[in-house]
Amino acid sequence: MTSTDQALDPEALKLFSFNVFSQLSGAVTAGMIHIGDQLGLYRILAASDGLTSAGIAQAGNLSERWVREWCANQVAARIITADYSYSLDKMTGPVDENTIYKLTSEAVAVLANEEHPAFGMGMFHRLPATFDRLKDLPESFRTGLGFDYDAHGPDGAVGIERSFEPWSNAFLIDLVLPKLAGIVDKLKDGISVVDIGCGAGSAVLLMAQHFPNSTFTGIDISEHALARASEKLALSGLRNVTFVNPKAASLPTSSTVDFVTTFDCIHDMTQPREMIESIYRMLKEDGSWLLVDIKAGNTLADNVSKNPMAALMYGISVLSCMASALSDHNGEGLGTLGLPSLLAEEFAHQAGFTSFRQLDISHSVNAFYEILK
Repeated sequence: MTSTDQALDPEALKLFSFNVFSQLSGAVTAGMIHIGDQLGLYRILAASDGLTSAGIAQAGNLSERWVREWCANQVAARIITADYSYSLDKMTGPVDENTIYKLTSEAVAVLANEEHPAFGMGMFHRLPATFDRLKDLPESFRTGLGFDYDAHGPDGAVGIERSFEPWSNAFLIDLVLPKLAGIVDKLKDGISVVDIGCGAGSAVLLMAQHFPNSTFTGIDISEHALARASEKLALSGLRNVTFVNPKAASLPTSSTVDFVTTFDCIHDMTQPREMIESIYRMLKEDGSWLLVDIKAGNTLADNVSKNPMAALMYGISVLSCMASALSDHNGEGLGTLGLPSLLAEEFAHQAGFTSFRQLDISHSVNAFYEILK
């Protein structure tokens, strides 16, 4: 036994090991959630009053034994529920094959109902693409150079779309926009709107549908996201929307835009201050900017003490957000929790904006700001 071993507290060692392997348990279960989403297992359960593993397998045209083991993981992780009363055999006791698996109403909202604002499968959709970047990270740590969102492939874009679209569809028009001074009336009358970092175009298309007198331009550098946006635009039949890659066309200039929106993207940008300056220049004198970005504390201590999801967000930052923000050698590298309100306000005032106001909107992840020229 070494001197180091002698200094170990056996109980503290057990607790530390438990914590470490709990993280691994969560990662593995996240993979199982991805499988459940991809195979439609949650939707099958949501459409029933409870099924055995054989019933789930039959509905999904899948192998029962694989489904049963997946169900065991989900029950152990407290994601789906198990009714064992159906599985009791007088001679042998519980029989796993007879267990009935169910989803609670809350589980249906998060796992199976894509229309519910609490739907949460977007990040799990892009989980394999995100984790695939683990092979690139050692080199990023050595060189300091990250990778942009297209490194995550088409599923990365779809995952982002599925992450943010349900809440946006439910609340953007009726809750968020009315909080902005005069914007709804202006949109009804007809103004020029630019959504920077538009992704797959969900917010742009939603606003364009509700405000046909206004014109909307969605801007993004992700070819995968813009391809999705173009597909959705074609299906929508809308004629007041354009999607643009700024690598191929310049951003609007000369005070020609009435309203700018940015949803969860400024912290991902290599040059966030330059983008904010560009937003200032493109806005008319009475223009406004809706900034939506991740709620963050000013320090690590703030985030760790107040945000129960801090570990997840810092990890996602390494795998995605900060990696994007460092995807060129001059990137600022803000990262997922890198744009707290104080810094956002500082950047806005440095660019020339005169008014910065946080909106009274409750959201589990995001903060909302109205910024006026």
